[in-house]
Amino acid sequence: MTGPSSRLAQPVARAFQYIGNRISHLEILPTGVRAFGSSAPESSVALIRQLRERTGAPMKDVKSVLVQCDWDSEAAYTELRKKGLAAAGKKASRVAADGLLGVAQESRAAAVVEINSETDFVARNDLFQHLVSQVAKAALLAESSPGSAGEAAVINMEALESASVELSHPKLSGRSTVSDAVAEVASIMGENVKLRRGFHMSSSSGFVYSYLHSSTHSGLARVVGLLSLEPQESPSDSQSGSDPAELSTLGESLAMHIVAQRPLFLSKDLVAEEALQHERNILTSQALASGKPANVVEKMVSGRLSKYVQEVALLQQKYVLDESKTVQAVLNDASKQLQRQYSIGRFLRMEVGEGIQREEKNFAAEVAAQAA
Repeated sequence: MTGPSSRLAQPVARAFQYIGNRISHLEILPTGVRAFGSSAPESSVALIRQLRERTGAPMKDVKSVLVQCDWDSEAAYTELRKKGLAAAGKKASRVAADGLLGVAQESRAAAVVEINSETDFVARNDLFQHLVSQVAKAALLAESSPGSAGEAAVINMEALESASVELSHPKLSGRSTVSDAVAEVASIMGENVKLRRGFHMSSSSGFVYSYLHSSTHSGLARVVGLLSLEPQESPSDSQSGSDPAELSTLGESLAMHIVAQRPLFLSKDLVAEEALQHERNILTSQALASGKPANVVEKMVSGRLSKYVQEVALLQQKYVLDESKTVQAVLNDASKQLQRQYSIGRFLRMEVGEGIQREEKNFAAEVAAQAA
């Protein structure tokens, strides 16, 4: 006859055996995050990324549903749709031409990134703004390729997207890649959010200055001007850690000039031949249309082409705060006061949405379509 203690021992033993089997499959990650190693396929990360891009759903929900559906991507997609987490229309197909520029700056280096949204409403959201600020900080350390003479370095976007970023916002916190952080914010905002481009500028012996136009928060703006001021080499003080106040004032005012006057090239010598030829063709056509003799046309084109160069070359432009002087003259005057020659090494003007074709909507047709 089996006693009460024997009858109790059997289920307890089976319970311990079950727990032992589960523990044998449990993987303890270095970070303390637990995951069942046998339940997820080797391609789990790829599955999560693919389903997330397809649905726009938050990563934690994508992973949870994939586990629930035994890593069956189609079944998980259906389940996300049932939960209302899969977007009915793919957000990535919608034009994102609004957004913000984020600037992270040190005395000798600065990085600027553009993150786009579909509407100004999202661009004014504090979560979106937090994302832009944190990505700009990550961009300071990102890999970049040298720009042409006088231009900022171009940040490698693949490297930046893979970089680590720390978010600490009530709606989204923790460490992830930049790419994942952008996708999470897009999912929360319900809009297409894209990291579009980034630039880096640094100086080994000079300083980098910026001007942020229409900036309502530190490090955020819709138009940004950057430039580096380089001193004439001097072994005794080239490694000085701080810049004179007068130089800082000059740098910031020149950055503001860049925003206002939209230069395309650093100096007349760096104006691209392609740009000159394009402008020359236009001016020649205009002059010939006036019916002037060929020798007069040649002089007209030469004069107008010279004026064009003065308008697009930064050093030859009239200084926005004193149009009686060129930018080069302002630099020369400041150098005399500072008793050291300074020159502009590189510059950048960047504006949200420039170059993006905005979608033109026919509101009447949209209303009619919805009423049909």
